Amino acid sequence: MTELLSKAFKEASKLPELEQNTFAKWVLEELKTAAKWEKLFAESENILDKLADEALTAEDKGTTKPLNIKSL
Repeated sequence: MTELLSKAFKEASKLPELEQNTFAKWVLEELKTAAKWEKLFAESENILDKLADEALTAEDKGTTKPLNIKSL
């Protein structure tokens, strides 16, 4: 465990029990969410590669249109 994480948990341990539990639930949920996003990004890598290849091919063929920023 890093010093910073140890310090954070040490400070959290000074909180009342209800706040400690709230903090613990938040940390666990954040870790679960981070793992979920990591998995989703890993799974989408092939899709993003395919879309990028399609965009580059369209650009090479001259079939793309310039973006009209004023309409945004």
